[in-house]
Amino acid sequence: MRVATEAAAGRSGSGPAALAALSTYLDGKGIDALARSLGLTHSAAVRLVDGLEASGLAKRARGADGRSVSVMLTSTGRTMGRDILAARQRALTEVLDGLRSSERRALMDACEKLLGGLTASRADAQRICRLCDPDACGHYEGRCPVTLAADAASR
Repeated sequence: MRVATEAAAGRSGSGPAALAALSTYLDGKGIDALARSLGLTHSAAVRLVDGLEASGLAKRARGADGRSVSVMLTSTGRTMGRDILAARQRALTEVLDGLRSSERRALMDACEKLLGGLTASRADAQRICRLCDPDACGHYEGRCPVTLAADAASR
């Protein structure tokens, strides 16, 4: 998956995950949210955004409180984010092609349990979901095991 997403992004390191996250749940959020999601220091996230901005993939805007900075993808950045998620899906499909339908279902059930068990907070959810396709996991339908676990932990 790393090779596929890095090839789609034309960059390595945290770049593909940043573009994927910004194309889904982090667009318009602050640099701090991006840093937490990627497990980066604030200064590393600033450098990452500098690079995305220099490449014409992202732009900064004034944050909600006037002191912070939000990050938004440009149209080119949004397209690249979608391309990264598509590359991720192709890589996963290739790996899973050897499994029968019943085996895929069993694997999905086990992964949902594991992901739910790994999620003790919203911060955990953001890190886990940094390369997630929220349509594929059922996030918008309320089925995502990570979101459900984060919701339960925040109660």
